[in-house]
Amino acid sequence: MTRWLDEREQTAWRSYLRMQSRLQAELHRRLQADSGLSLADFEVLVALTDRPDERARVLELATSLEWEKSRLSHHLARMQKRGLIGREECGEDGRGNVVVLTREGRAAIEAAAPAHVETVRELVFDALPDDDVAALARISAAVLARLGGA
Repeated sequence: MTRWLDEREQTAWRSYLRMQSRLQAELHRRLQADSGLSLADFEVLVALTDRPDERARVLELATSLEWEKSRLSHHLARMQKRGLIGREECGEDGRGNVVVLTREGRAAIEAAAPAHVETVRELVFDALPDDDVAALARISAAVLARLGGA
């Protein structure tokens, strides 16, 4: 038997979907205007800067970003043409590639991050009292746990 959403749940779900879609679009638009980076570029650069050696195997990067490997490969090719990342053969076993943050990539994320975090603060956190920030963290953790990504 189908457990249909009640009116309250449906309202919450549809609001969440609208918010998520509009937030992603606005974050992308502002990031692109401020820095010339796409939101996808920013995600890749953040993933690389989060690593002490600023490098990752393609498969590890795809897994951490939760992207299909083919999507990531195409995106990395575009980023490499722009000088944001480089690729090297994996020295350990000779299989696969390692994605490396370049000086240009490091400069791009350092230039983009302050405006991007200000946009996130303006659009999300400035609109929420502390209790709602804590609720957002709890809600996200609960849903991620259901998805196996906690």
